[in-house]
Amino acid sequence: MTPGADGVRIDCAGPVATVTLCRPDVLNAQTPAMWHAVRDFSRDLPGDVRVVVVRGEGRAFSAGLDLAVAGATGPGSFTELATLPEAACADRIAEFQDAFTWLHRPDVISVAAVQGHAIGAGFQLALACDLRILADDARLSMAEVTLGLVPDLAGTKRLVDLVGYARALELCVTGRRMDAVEADRIGLATLVVPRAELDDAVRDLTAGLLAHPRDAVVEIKALLAGAAGRSPAEQLRAEREAQTRRLRDLAGLGE
Repeated sequence: MTPGADGVRIDCAGPVATVTLCRPDVLNAQTPAMWHAVRDFSRDLPGDVRVVVVRGEGRAFSAGLDLAVAGATGPGSFTELATLPEAACADRIAEFQDAFTWLHRPDVISVAAVQGHAIGAGFQLALACDLRILADDARLSMAEVTLGLVPDLAGTKRLVDLVGYARALELCVTGRRMDAVEADRIGLATLVVPRAELDDAVRDLTAGLLAHPRDAVVEIKALLAGAAGRSPAEQLRAEREAQTRRLRDLAGLGE
């Protein structure tokens, strides 16, 4: 287990890694130091990890960006970013995005366990995961517009992919909050459970994700993740090629 000096605790138990935001006193508000810690962990992810669970300690998943940090004058603050040359500012934001985009990687399945607030950066962190289990007290919002900002932590495409352009636009430009019932109805939730059952639901889903051969799961994720960008003929070809690899591997003929 890695201590949470930067507001993040990481626990690896065999094929499951758990990333816990552990600043419950501020509803797990996020800072650049937290993003760097998560990014650094992702670069050294143990090879046997198949499932990554992302969660928040206490009564919220994450209330978003820590405005006390962002509004100050130090590293990662709005003031510092605004004074950088445009290319340098964009490069810095790219570093922040790395803490989110690694959850898309093809060799793991990521699961967000969401209770309470998932606001702004918290919502984008949940969106970065492949699957989302919401407690019935979850409240989600893309709130960046209320600060005069845009969602920039890899959340925009994921949101459009999940709910469509019109709904994504409405959520992003109003910044309104939605409850777990609505999130489930529009396709953001994999599962909604009572708050007291969230941990059990995560364990059950994780067990299901680990129940079958890793190589088959990796191929299936790749097929589904790339489907939207392929034509029907291209998807059929991708299926044929993936199945050929699986058949050869099962017959002991793989490379």
